[in-house]
Amino acid sequence: MFQAKVVDSFSAAHRLRGYQGDCERLHGHNYRVEVTVKSHTLDGTGIVMDFRDLKTLLKKTLDELDHRYLNDLPWFQEQNPSAEHIARAIFEHLSPSIPSPVTLKEVVVWENEACCVSYSHQEETA
Repeated sequence: MFQAKVVDSFSAAHRLRGYQGDCERLHGHNYRVEVTVKSHTLDGTGIVMDFRDLKTLLKKTLDELDHRYLNDLPWFQEQNPSAEHIARAIFEHLSPSIPSPVTLKEVVVWENEACCVSYSHQEETA
C-alpha cells in the first residue's frame, strides 16, 4: 500500500453549542489539515497522486471554510463544528473528487500545535 500526504491550513471562528466551558463562547482557530490518500498501485510515472493535484483539491475544500463563522455553514447546521465534525466534513467533501484507483484514507485536523483529531472511513474486516 502506497500513501501520500499533503498539509494545508485555514482560519475560522466557531462556538460549540451546549458545551459547558470556554468553547461555548465565540472563538477561533488557525486549523492545520493533513490529508492522506492511498493506492495499491502507482501511476505510469511512479507516483500515488500528483501532490499538486491533491493540494488543489484540498484547497478548494478548505476555501469553503476559510475565514468563516463555521456555525453558519450548512455543513454544521445539525451538528457542532467540533474538530471531529470538521474532519469528517472535509473527508466527505473531498473524497468524491479523488480519482480512482486512489482513495482518501484519512483527514487530520489540528486545532493548535498540541491537539488534533482524525477521521477515516472504518475499514471492514472479515
